[in-house]
Amino acid sequence: MCKSPLLRLLCAPKKPLAIAGAILSILAMNGCSLFDDDGMFRNKGGDYLLAGESPPIQVPEDLDAGAVGELYRIPEIPETSVLEDIEGTPRPQLLSTNVLEEEIKIQSLPGGRWVLINRLPSEVWPRVRSILNRNAIPTALADATTGIIETVWLEFEDDPEQNHRYRFSIEQGVQPKSTEISILHMAMTKDAEIPAWPVSSTDEEREKTMLNVLAGALAGDASSGTVSMLAQEIGGESKVDILTPKDQTPYILLRLDYDRSWASVGYSVSKEEFSIVDQDRTAGVLYVHHSVEDKKDDKPGLIRRMFGAETLDQGPEANYEVRVSRGDGGIEVRIFDKEQDELARVEALRLLKKIRANLS
Repeated sequence: MCKSPLLRLLCAPKKPLAIAGAILSILAMNGCSLFDDDGMFRNKGGDYLLAGESPPIQVPEDLDAGAVGELYRIPEIPETSVLEDIEGTPRPQLLSTNVLEEEIKIQSLPGGRWVLINRLPSEVWPRVRSILNRNAIPTALADATTGIIETVWLEFEDDPEQNHRYRFSIEQGVQPKSTEISILHMAMTKDAEIPAWPVSSTDEEREKTMLNVLAGALAGDASSGTVSMLAQEIGGESKVDILTPKDQTPYILLRLDYDRSWASVGYSVSKEEFSIVDQDRTAGVLYVHHSVEDKKDDKPGLIRRMFGAETLDQGPEANYEVRVSRGDGGIEVRIFDKEQDELARVEALRLLKKIRANLS
């Protein structure tokens, strides 16, 4: 049956040109109404907004549930009530300045050192496995869910009295989409009982040597396109989050020890538009200058210079305070103005995002 006007025209035995002209006339009269929600061709561009969350597949207890696990896990999103105060589409989180080009470097603090690479753990995991295999270093344990790789006991020609082994820990980095690799060395006398892994390396020089070898191998590794689906869970929750509770101004939460947090925040507020004017480690306060609003040329003009005016080279004054303190969930980083007053929520979030982008 040909009920609609458009279908009746198509069903009627008329000449092709007449049919085409009639169709164009109907489309011109209806305009965009054919493409709205009540028209013939409904716009489905916003259908994803109506999608619901389906319950996970229930696997019987006597069967293996590993085959139907979450391949693309959706991370938990911290509370972000500050979005209610922003008009329009919120801007995304700032990326690290070295996100496009791969960088590999060794970082260290008193009591620890690690390799930092600006790639996801799921990309770094297969590369480390490949490096160990190519260098004929057998592994006794490789757990992609925890990011732990342990070698078998090794013998070195320069130390025939002891056996040695290494533990590689691969975890999420502080920077977005980055990975940190730390190495623990352990030695024991031959024929002795196998002890538990120590807190720090038995021989720091052997740890440093292995760390340098690994960093050099990663820099020259050509298999950077491989991704491990099993290693997507490495590192667990994020080490850094920007939280915006309704009853407080936004702040950064670092799930690190205090020494690492202080060094990381200090590094961040000395980059780009920030500079450190003074700091008080005991009080956990960094007095910083943010120069985005004062990049004007303050040099005197020609007439003033003719009368002897000179440019005074004065150092920047602190216009913000960044406080690093211990909290219940980790280390909290908050920013205040120079009068030690809280900033507006949107302004605090804007500056915290800049600090977050350069944490290391």
